[in-house]
Amino acid sequence: MSALAVVVAMALSALLIATTGGSPLDSLNAIIQGSVGSPAAWTTTLLNATPLLVVAAGACISSRSGIFNIGQEGQVLIGAMAATAVSLRLALVGPALLVLGMFAAAVAGGVWASLSAVMHRLRGVNIVVSTLLMTFVAQQLISYAVNTPWLLQATRIGSTAPPPESNQIPVGAQLGSIGHYPQLQLNLGLFLALVLTVVVAVAMARTRWGFELKMMGLNPLTAQHAGVRVSRLGAVALGLSGAFAGIAGAVLIASPVGNFRLQPGVSSNFGWDGLLVALVARNRPIVAVPFAVLFGILRSGGNFVAATGVPSFLVDVVKGLLVLAFVAPPALADMLQRRAATAKAARSASTRSADLEGVAA
Repeated sequence: MSALAVVVAMALSALLIATTGGSPLDSLNAIIQGSVGSPAAWTTTLLNATPLLVVAAGACISSRSGIFNIGQEGQVLIGAMAATAVSLRLALVGPALLVLGMFAAAVAGGVWASLSAVMHRLRGVNIVVSTLLMTFVAQQLISYAVNTPWLLQATRIGSTAPPPESNQIPVGAQLGSIGHYPQLQLNLGLFLALVLTVVVAVAMARTRWGFELKMMGLNPLTAQHAGVRVSRLGAVALGLSGAFAGIAGAVLIASPVGNFRLQPGVSSNFGWDGLLVALVARNRPIVAVPFAVLFGILRSGGNFVAATGVPSFLVDVVKGLLVLAFVAPPALADMLQRRAATAKAARSASTRSADLEGVAA
């Protein structure tokens, strides 16, 4: 079913491209050449996949607990702002500045997500709604910070008004790379993302905390009867999800993707796409790795699609169709299994009732 759904999604994508006057084959070739057609293209793809994977790993934690955090876009921005502030304000050199920036981003993203848990605890505010709306607050905070001289606005040069962005972070706060352009370059952020993903996968599969997280996601009431502190565990899961999104923001700032400076659009939908990666991977961190690369390919190659005369926003449409292709079949299969189980239970109950009536007669 999944394979058939992917085929249908690709066919619909080709049809949409054709209706805009473009060539599906030319568009596909542009995506391939722009994302995996050369070592330099692979470098860009892996740079794009790195923050997606970090966000997805955190989203797997909250979703596994049954808490749906959809505010990663704002949490990425808050993490990026915290990392930038630490990198520009602290007079440190060497790796210490990078580590402190990452730590500040994780704390900031976790605290920002935890505000939704506090609102839910005190006022019963829906977490899905609050995490979403907090994204717009984060966007305004970033805009204010990069337009205020005493906060993070770039230094004025002469009489020219500075652009709405921060100064470039110091070299010590930037993530290094292995390899040299135009050959393949592996940014250190990629290794950080892989390590975090493996840690999350092991913790969720092999620890008591992971078992309690799964139990809570399946049935909070049963988990509570089993002695799990549901409220605290849910708050921790939401905070960790935000912390991972914050780290993704720091990775953006410290890598060429974010140009080493804070800008209002630095998140560039990495939060939303990272959530989609986790959704397609069905909250399995290791499975999220290839899907993060796939979405990185679409991001990198999507910039080349416009050269073929096709609107670049169609790449987002393709992403949406692929998400539906991977998510809809399992959901449909689960629904059919539940209906079959219900029907079987009903038949069994009917058979037992008939047997009892026969005995009574």
